[in-house]
Amino acid sequence: MQNFVRKNWQVLTTFGLLILAYVPVIFWMWDRWFARDSYYSHGILIPFVSGYLIWQKWAEIKNTPVVPSKRRGSIITLAGILVYILASLFRVYFVGGFSMFAVLIGLIMYFYGWQVLRKIWVPVALLLFMFPLPLVIITNISFRMKMLAAKIAAVILNHIGIPALREGSMIYMRHAYVVVDDVCSGLRSLISLLALGAIFAYISSKTKVKKWILFFSTVPIAVITNVVRVVILASIAEIWGSQYTKGFVHDTTGFLIFAVAFILLYAVGRLLE
Repeated sequence: MQNFVRKNWQVLTTFGLLILAYVPVIFWMWDRWFARDSYYSHGILIPFVSGYLIWQKWAEIKNTPVVPSKRRGSIITLAGILVYILASLFRVYFVGGFSMFAVLIGLIMYFYGWQVLRKIWVPVALLLFMFPLPLVIITNISFRMKMLAAKIAAVILNHIGIPALREGSMIYMRHAYVVVDDVCSGLRSLISLLALGAIFAYISSKTKVKKWILFFSTVPIAVITNVVRVVILASIAEIWGSQYTKGFVHDTTGFLIFAVAFILLYAVGRLLE
């Protein structure tokens, strides 16, 4: 059996050049990760989580036969490089980021082959969560999610005895109103929960079907918990005043609701066992 760990200068140099070539994309991702009200503040953690998951299976991986697929690996790598060149010319960093993922897949295929890639494909695929989507897509999804949250929240408020009228993403009550803006759309929680769901599903010992159920359960959990947050803030605004829904209360409810979403995701995982 061929040793998995091939410590030669070609592998190290190639992956080093990959990082250097994608420095503009890395800087772009860094800016998006740490931007104010970023939807991808978790992005910087993803490579470390991916590396840790690979390290956990290292004993199994290093005993996997290394059968390089140089032809397929070269095709994927060259295709990724070509896309990156075109993306760089037009400064489409989003496309450049995903071309980086394609080049990485190609290099793994070239040096180590399909059998090794199959062992680590989930941790590698997890890297997709560190590439921010274009702002136009984020805006579109966020708009739809905040409209949905406002619509459901208005129905719930009316059912719990707080008369509410929705106009767009605004909810009017007798003494106050709240605006479900992009930050409160729930998209940030959804993206983070999808990443967590992928990790939970990967490390669990469930069947493939249950793993997929656990992963996709993050969508309704994110939507439901965000609606609950909107209802809570609207109730506070109506009872005590809109001034109490800003600042500390607004941020605290965000953290608490995400914690609840995390607990619900864990509960779903336990129920599937």
